[in-house]
Amino acid sequence: MKITSLDPARCLPLPDAGLGAMETERGNLPLESVDVAASISGLVAGVEVAQGFRNPFEVPLEATYVFPLPDRAAVTAFRMEADDRVIEGVLKERGEARADYDQALREGRRAAIAEEDRPDVFTIRVGNIVPGERVTVRLTLSQPLPYEDGAATFRFPLVVAPRYVPGTPLDGPPAGDGVAPDTDAVPDASRISPPVLLPGFPHPVRLSLTVDVDAAGLDLRELASSLHVVRQEGDRLSLEPGERLDRDFILRLGFDASTALQLDGAGTFALTVVPPPLAGTRTPRDLVLLLDRSGSMGGWKMVAARRAASRIVDTLTDQDRFAVLAFDSYVEAAFDGLREASDRNRYRAVEHLSRMDARGGTELLEPLRQAITLLGETTRERVIVLVTDGQVGNEDQILEQTGGALSAMRVHTVGIDQAVNAGFLSRLAGLGAGRCELVESEDRLDAAMEQIHRRIGAPLVTDLSLKGLETEPGTVTHLGSIFPGVPLRVYGRYREAAAVTVRGLAGGAPWEEQVPATVVDNPALRAVWARAHLRELEDRYAMGEHELEGQIVRASLEYGVLCRFTAYVAADTRQVAEGGPEHRVVQPVEMPRGWDMPAAAPMAAAAFRMPSPGSPLSGPAAEIHEAADGIATFGGVGGSTGGAAGPRGFTPPPPTGGGQAMKRGRGFARAMPAAKPMAPGAVRHSLDAVRPQLVAELDRLKATRGVPDPLYLADLASRLAVLAAFLGGHAELAALARELESADQPGADPAALWARAIEVLTSLTSGGGTSGDTPRTAFWKRP
Repeated sequence: MKITSLDPARCLPLPDAGLGAMETERGNLPLESVDVAASISGLVAGVEVAQGFRNPFEVPLEATYVFPLPDRAAVTAFRMEADDRVIEGVLKERGEARADYDQALREGRRAAIAEEDRPDVFTIRVGNIVPGERVTVRLTLSQPLPYEDGAATFRFPLVVAPRYVPGTPLDGPPAGDGVAPDTDAVPDASRISPPVLLPGFPHPVRLSLTVDVDAAGLDLRELASSLHVVRQEGDRLSLEPGERLDRDFILRLGFDASTALQLDGAGTFALTVVPPPLAGTRTPRDLVLLLDRSGSMGGWKMVAARRAASRIVDTLTDQDRFAVLAFDSYVEAAFDGLREASDRNRYRAVEHLSRMDARGGTELLEPLRQAITLLGETTRERVIVLVTDGQVGNEDQILEQTGGALSAMRVHTVGIDQAVNAGFLSRLAGLGAGRCELVESEDRLDAAMEQIHRRIGAPLVTDLSLKGLETEPGTVTHLGSIFPGVPLRVYGRYREAAAVTVRGLAGGAPWEEQVPATVVDNPALRAVWARAHLRELEDRYAMGEHELEGQIVRASLEYGVLCRFTAYVAADTRQVAEGGPEHRVVQPVEMPRGWDMPAAAPMAAAAFRMPSPGSPLSGPAAEIHEAADGIATFGGVGGSTGGAAGPRGFTPPPPTGGGQAMKRGRGFARAMPAAKPMAPGAVRHSLDAVRPQLVAELDRLKATRGVPDPLYLADLASRLAVLAAFLGGHAELAALARELESADQPGADPAALWARAIEVLTSLTSGGGTSGDTPRTAFWKRP
């Protein structure tokens, strides 16, 4: 065996830096700092987020950062600061904003754009950052604080977790620059899948977070941070230095809320109704419990999920019926159909749950369909309880295909993670007039389960309506129901108001409460209402009401709140570069704390996305994403690649052995799939199934023109070998993979191998799917 020494000048290992981490003379990644400054007043928080970028390269740079914000937050302002200049952002229709941004870059001007891809996932691009320059972008937002059982919660997410992406890859150029290909189920997957840093990456993004608390006349009993250590000086809390962007910041504020009707004097109202001291009535229920056992639920999350699911089963009585479905890439039932919740059946269900472990992909759509079918038409109360981390990319597909049926049931969601997909889980619960409970640690589980126990029972008050308040049609947010311990929160626009009477049914009997109005000087009320209103319209759009697009855009622009159909753009008038940026970097993000690394190689992720869930692939390929010279990151296809199995029975090989040879490259071990003959009767896929991957590989190869990298070519060999195996032994791809395998060996000619790879991939992709195809007209791809 020949061992080739690496040139020490190419990669400098750092002591205790973590596997795969390296440093270069040019510095680190472009994102230097994230500063969060929050001000809480009562049940509303105002937040300013500042992101600092620096160009460590010798040419103009475009930096892209995919990051989370609270799903109920209303982004109301955006600005860019650079070279002692401040450029205020302008909110425009998304396609128009992109056109302005692209034109500014072509003309050599500095520009930045902020876009929403999910209610809690956003993308910022900053272009034409000149060498050595620092640019700061600032977002201003307002968010309501959920209140339950005597405590309000300020939750600020800090990392976008990998999400599972189902479906078949699409032809044509990708919608974004992420590591997951767009699919028919998630056509914008490449916009929500940033590359992920290896553990222990040195020089993390500098994070600062401060919270100023004003009880606004309420009796504030305690402040508690559940996932971070904080310092308190008077009414200000701040994070300890050195924290990483790898989990949500969660602050709970204990105080007693009160019933109130607030008017901002400019046509917006906020109504809060504290639950009345009534006893909830128990009616017979049909309940379907869905437990997520996918790979991303590994570790403490699976333990907590099993405990939560078992506690939910124990709340049932003999008059109830229930079913338990555990799901990953397929659905496994504890027993057939709905069963009476007898002691024997509850014991069988809990025993079944105790055997659950994490594996496979998060195929959520099918278990929701089965739950809807099981519940069918009945006079009983129909309840679905979903226990998951919610890390899926196909939220819109799920809402479109199940939203109508779920709105006729009661849906409760239990989110378990330190970087939970709260936006999607709250959308599901909102559709079904249920509750969304979030559990960020095992320590928090018992308290959360006490709340869940009461929530899955019948609500205290249903069939709510408002009287005495002249509202603008179509502006009042969903009324829902009143549950024990959870105040009703309603926002809307009014014409005239002095008081409001809230009416409903409590245990079948009429119930009402009159609430006097108070005028407050709080401009955040309008922004919070507008965000809630826009989210309801966007959910209806996702469920098929596409004619709402114009209304959504108009509301977003009128009230100055960012949504998926609009974008903030800030473009400087001064030219700073010749033409557009010459280098582009997608900022990698941290792996969420508590997540296991994807299986296959010791530190490799499944970067190749199977075109269909049942693909007969022998093993995943590890892929390096070069975020900056010498910086090793990895990319995965979703939140559920980290378990023991992949999509629908696809099982990765063990780290060593298993028919694989381990090959060293770029500071980490990667798995080279051993050549295997096509099994008799195995499916042979056409080249079209992998053409998008080949186009992407060709584009990356062309970008390395001038200095072919032998290590990159050797890495490419492993990916092409996987594609060849998937196609049933494609001769040209397999031959090219064998040629490139030797690229980093003594005597190899990297330039000749680079030219050979360009020639073969150009030939294979010339039949379609090139980067010059006409882009899709979905709103996230305009113009």
